[in-house]
Amino acid sequence: MVGIGFGPSNLSLATALDELGGESGGPAIDAVFLEKQPALGWHRGMLLPGAKMQISFLKDLVTFRNPASPYSFVSYLHAKGRLAAYANRNEFFPSRREFHDYLEWVEARFTKYVTYDSEVVSVQPLRDDRGHVDQLRLHVRETGSADATRVVQARNIVVSTGLVARMPDGIGHGPGVWHSSEYLTRFQTLDAARVRSVAVVGAGQSAAEIARHVYDNLPDADVYAILSPLGYTVADNTPLANQVFDPASVDDFYFSSDRAKDAVWHYHRNTNYSVVDDELIRDLYERQYADELGRSTRLTFLNLSRAQSAETVHGRTRVAVQSLRSGEVDHLDVDLLVCATGYDPMDPAAMLGELAGLCLRDEQGRLRLDRDYRVATSPELRCGVYLQGGSEHTHGLSSSLLSNIAVRSGEIANSLARYCATSAAEADADVAAGRTDLSGVKVV
Repeated sequence: MVGIGFGPSNLSLATALDELGGESGGPAIDAVFLEKQPALGWHRGMLLPGAKMQISFLKDLVTFRNPASPYSFVSYLHAKGRLAAYANRNEFFPSRREFHDYLEWVEARFTKYVTYDSEVVSVQPLRDDRGHVDQLRLHVRETGSADATRVVQARNIVVSTGLVARMPDGIGHGPGVWHSSEYLTRFQTLDAARVRSVAVVGAGQSAAEIARHVYDNLPDADVYAILSPLGYTVADNTPLANQVFDPASVDDFYFSSDRAKDAVWHYHRNTNYSVVDDELIRDLYERQYADELGRSTRLTFLNLSRAQSAETVHGRTRVAVQSLRSGEVDHLDVDLLVCATGYDPMDPAAMLGELAGLCLRDEQGRLRLDRDYRVATSPELRCGVYLQGGSEHTHGLSSSLLSNIAVRSGEIANSLARYCATSAAEADADVAAGRTDLSGVKVV
């Protein structure tokens, strides 16, 4: 198997494969991972001081699949000598920085299976003399190189290339226009003394965190929060609502009708999308209240508004802000515009290249997936193509989140083991019948 991408999802898969072929006596699966980044990086641009995870530490890479795993967050705390100290905090939600450190701790166990700075640019199906596809040829480009490519052959691939940053319609990246995914990285190189005003677009957790961070770290700057709703919406993290992220809910969603799936999205979007923790909303309100008490206005909420466009004027960014009340457009000149406007699901079609033509789609053009996250394909394709992400339409709200990756990785690992066993049996039968010569073939 080749894992394309090595973020948390495929890192979790690496742990599942390791445990499957370890003391459990399961089948050994040869696996490598190719990652276009130079190192493991998970939302590095949002590792803000004080920012917390929105899920429990128990929803780590492994615990819901194997509570006794040596790769759990609790094992990490024990190895770092912080288990008692963490327990004393009475805190289910670790900071983002600590969770990222946990990911790096696990990743250190698997470095020999990962090649960084390696981007898969296309996947070519290799047909035998009967038209069957039993191998895939991946064309891999070293990041930053326009020409040099190498080839890796695989029987199965697991695609986990992550989400794609989404900018508002009519607004593009620029020196003074950032997406939240790059915020902290670029903020650390900012000439703070020259920044007098910042606008933050968005109504979700990241937007609120950035507004607070700018307010606290640029004390001479005015902060404008541009919100489409009247105010931030509180995230529903109550126990019954959070059941939508339970592993069992994946079955409920997958085997439901399209009408039922739409209803789940409608009723439960406020568990994750465009919502903000109650504590953070109160923090921002207190800052605005303190401003009013001191007869200053550093933090301004432009609610029921949307950023329509942005252009550079005399070295600053002029944002056209449309009122959703009246439709009128005002212009706001700022030194920096940060768009915390979310992400689009990955679409692997461009990267899959020729192989995409063998992948089946539904009436809306979305990839069809089996329950084990294996893409439904034409009969001649006997290799496995699995997705980690991009499966919201089939597997529900947790598809792009950390909540279910431990169980999902276990399901994919078990599926790979089943198909590998089947392929091995078919290969043995082919050799016995003299239909193929497998000598000298090395396939990952």
